Amino acid sequence: MIDENKQVNNTSQQLGESTEVKQAIMSESPAEINNNELKSETEQVTAPTNVGGDTVTEDNGFATTQTQGTDTAALAELSGQIDSLKAQLEERSTLYMRMAADFENYRKRTQKEKEELDLQVKRNTILELLPVVDNFERARSHLKPQTDGEMTIHKSYQGVYKQLVDSLKRLGVSPMRPEGQEFDPNLHEAVMREPTDEHPEGTVLEELVRGYYLGDRVLRHSMVKVAAPKEDAPPAPENQSSPADS
Repeated sequence: MIDENKQVNNTSQQLGESTEVKQAIMSESPAEINNNELKSETEQVTAPTNVGGDTVTEDNGFATTQTQGTDTAALAELSGQIDSLKAQLEERSTLYMRMAADFENYRKRTQKEKEELDLQVKRNTILELLPVVDNFERARSHLKPQTDGEMTIHKSYQGVYKQLVDSLKRLGVSPMRPEGQEFDPNLHEAVMREPTDEHPEGTVLEELVRGYYLGDRVLRHSMVKVAAPKEDAPPAPENQSSPADS
């Protein structure tokens, strides 16, 4: 009995093991089948994806080429614009320099014209006052005060004369001193000639009407008397007949 039970157990164990093996085979087969099917499906799905990926890559390369061409054209256009702006800037700078030079010349010219006009107005005004100065000088040389009253009058008008002369000096007027100098037609006006052997010919002997400068320019020419060569006395005429001959 014991032996039969052992055999039955062994048989049952063998049958159990075979059953487990079959169950394992049955349980593993669907998994493997499912895995194989998933792999095949994955490969099928991946294949189109790879094809699509290759297509996108080609499009990206073409798009990159187009972008590079567009950038090159844009850079060329910008470079042309920069060159144009540089040329315009240089032209405007040249124009500005020319206008600045013209304005500076205009300013200098107008300033010089204004100075000339002011000097001309001053000159004309002073020329109107010089005869008054001449009359004061004539009065001083001719009048000889004898009494106290005459001396008082003399001092009063001499004070006015001095004030007038000082005002002219402040304006830049200075008198000429031509006596003893050589006659200069740019400064002097000869109104008399005096024959003499004491001075060389052309020497200014006397100033008759005083001349004046205004700054470094002649305001009024000086009227002077000039030395001339002394003429020799004409020889006595010879008698055509003498008493001895008669």
